[in-house]
Formats: sequence, structure tokens, C-alpha cells
Amino acid sequence: MIDDTRPIFLQIAEMVENDIVDGVLAEEAQVPSTNEFAAFHRINPATAAKGVNRLVDDGILYKKRGIGMFVATGARAVLVARRREDFYEQFVRPLASEARKLGIDHGQLAAMLARESDAGLENTSHESAGLEGAGTGWKAGAL
Repeated sequence: MIDDTRPIFLQIAEMVENDIVDGVLAEEAQVPSTNEFAAFHRINPATAAKGVNRLVDDGILYKKRGIGMFVATGARAVLVARRREDFYEQFVRPLASEARKLGIDHGQLAAMLARESDAGLENTSHESAGLEGAGTGWKAGAL
């Protein structure tokens, strides 16, 4: 759940983002309150608020005064687009650079990726039997 290597407020924000991307939190769904996050994760409510407010500042969540926080329309698409760009920068560019150094052409690289993708599909079917994603550790209505 929460680890000590990175700021907790960032981890809270990432957990909510993950739940939005994974479909656990749909657009216009209410997000748990900062007090619920704080109690569930045993953290300071101000820390939870900092993580949630970061998502409000990014337009991922919005506040309904006196009611709570909600997932903004289009939030999933924004997060997916951002993550795809991050994926490209963090993984694809270094992969392509290393492939060039090793003389691996596009066809060979595509074949390697296909081989890994096929292996991943086999592993996923075995791993997902009866398991749910970790997410924020809560499910809608569980808090």
C-alpha cells in the first residue's frame, strides 16, 4: 500500500489515478473523503488532502461544495494520454536506443515484443483467476 520511499501525498494521488484508469472509479463517481483516506491508510488528513487537491488542480477531480470530490468528465482520457506519453519517454525511447546499439532492427524488435506479449497473456490468465487489482485498497462504498 503506502511505502516510505516516496511522498505519501503523491502515492494517494497515484492510487486515485490508478482507480480511474482501471475503471474502479468512473467519471462523475464520488471519491472517498480525505478523512476516509486518512483513516484507511492511517495517515494525516492534511496529507490525504494534499494528494486529492493535487488531482483537483490537475482537473482530474472536482469539488461539489458540501458534498465531496468527484471524478471529472474526461479524466480517464487525460490520464491515459499522460501515461502513454510517460510510457514512451520512460520505456520506448530507452528500448529503441538500446536496440540500435545492439543492431536489433524493427522486425526483430517487434518479434521480441510479440513474444513477450504472448508470454504475458499466458501469465495474466493464470494470475488473474480470482484476484482483483490492488488499487487504493478500497472499493466504492467500502469506506
